[in-house]
Amino acid sequence: METALTALVGVRHPIVQTGMGWVAGPRLVTATAEAGALGILASATMTTDALRAAVREVKSRTDAPFGVNLRADAGDARERVRIIVEEGVRVASFALAPSRELIAELKDAGVVVVPSVGARRHAEKVAAWGADAVIVQGGEGGGHTGEVATTVLLPQVVDAVDIPVIAAGGFCDGRGLVAALAYGAAGVAMGTRFLLTSDSPVPDAVKARYLAAGVGDVTVTRAVDGLPHRMLRTEFVASLERAGRLRALTRAVRHASGFRRLSGLTWSRMLRDGVAMRRGHDLTWSQVLLAANVPMLLKAAMVDGRAESGVMASGQVAGVISDLPSCAELVGRVMGEASAILSGLSPTPPLPDAPD
Repeated sequence: METALTALVGVRHPIVQTGMGWVAGPRLVTATAEAGALGILASATMTTDALRAAVREVKSRTDAPFGVNLRADAGDARERVRIIVEEGVRVASFALAPSRELIAELKDAGVVVVPSVGARRHAEKVAAWGADAVIVQGGEGGGHTGEVATTVLLPQVVDAVDIPVIAAGGFCDGRGLVAALAYGAAGVAMGTRFLLTSDSPVPDAVKARYLAAGVGDVTVTRAVDGLPHRMLRTEFVASLERAGRLRALTRAVRHASGFRRLSGLTWSRMLRDGVAMRRGHDLTWSQVLLAANVPMLLKAAMVDGRAESGVMASGQVAGVISDLPSCAELVGRVMGEASAILSGLSPTPPLPDAPD
């Protein structure tokens, strides 16, 4: 199936595996790329040395195109851009809108720039700055999310920009891909569906928690970092919501210290990143401090397997997923379903003329 997305990045299928922190490492990205979709490494939870090593590991395992996801507001964003350019990565995606200068630097090096957005005005901005495509996530998507459903947001963005639009939020099968194409998208991006594959590094016990969840078990909370965050509802999440501000801030400081040691960042670098985050999101300092919760709480579940003391970011689509295929099986299934649906769509016969 050829679309503007497959032509732009050189993959066989119009499917993107999103850059999920602690999840989208070399193992998952390689499996996705080998299946013919676009795998994206999540770099926000990696040091720069770990990022370079991860890129080289993927390149040693596959010749297929893949991408790297960056935080545009990170203090070392330019250093990470340099790694992408030096290592010949095909695609750079961004969790936040990158600056005009970062986009130009990447495009000058031949890197395809694909920011993720959650509003039409943000899509218009990055398109005007030269982005090659845009991922549009509706409110059904996991992690930080907005309030507008994909079915409303997607056509808005398709009508507003003249670059390929990739639909995210609520997709897991061939029906969703066909629906996205009908709205005018060039493909779909899926996070939770790729998290729930046999190639995902997430511990089996945590995957089991996802598979057991119903649609109603996926909630949006501000208790983790002060921003709307979609995740599985657990007793731990409920305890975060019950916690007072002082207790929450104390926990945030502890987690910030843990992430600093893990990431190799200095306190001054983390402070600069916090200033950038506060400016970009219009956050209070309390919310910036709470944001330090996220990497370590995600790591507790996604890496350490401690679902009872971590958080599990999730799209609503987790409530309709019931198996753990390999990436090859998943991509093959999605494309098979999509082809069958498209083949079954026949032209509607003309309506008879109305009687006089």
